[in-house]
Amino acid sequence: MKLFSTLIGALLAGALTLPALSATQEIHGVQVPDSASVAGSNLALNGAGTRVKMVFKVYVAALYLGTKATKAPEVTAQPGPKRLSVTMVRDLDAADMSKALMSGIENNMGKEALTTLAAPLARMTQIFADQKKLVSGDNFLIDWVPGKGTVVTVKGMVQGEPFKEPEFFNALMSVWLGTSPADDKLKEALLGSGK
Repeated sequence: MKLFSTLIGALLAGALTLPALSATQEIHGVQVPDSASVAGSNLALNGAGTRVKMVFKVYVAALYLGTKATKAPEVTAQPGPKRLSVTMVRDLDAADMSKALMSGIENNMGKEALTTLAAPLARMTQIFADQKKLVSGDNFLIDWVPGKGTVVTVKGMVQGEPFKEPEFFNALMSVWLGTSPADDKLKEALLGSGK
């Protein structure tokens, strides 16, 4: 009996000294970690949710920030690295994703933004054109890295040099967090007030 209690005690002590694993939540089969590391900074999950178009679930998006934000202006004004992670839950022609980004920017920032940001938008369009198709499970990241710019990673591969223009990151964020977001419920979820 004494051996048994010694063994249980040792097992419990060992369990208490194990390193903590990063917590995750699951949304429509997508594992969403509670934190992300961007440019050496540990960011916390601000919120995550699903983009639904008509009745179809298209992707799961997650927003990571250094400080909790509940309003869109707090996200764009916040200093330090930021990340938006998008994981597909449905196959989609990559050109459709590119069109949706352009449309989202125009809906939130006006046609003038499309002209002002013509060069980075053309490059972003090419990034998606090169992918041809995004299938369920594919992921892309939009990271803001101070001093470098917007870093786009698709399927684990960084897509060229960072986009230097800070207004480009804000324009991209407007697609999800602007006054006319792609999905109102997703906006609420990213800002931590819904699922």
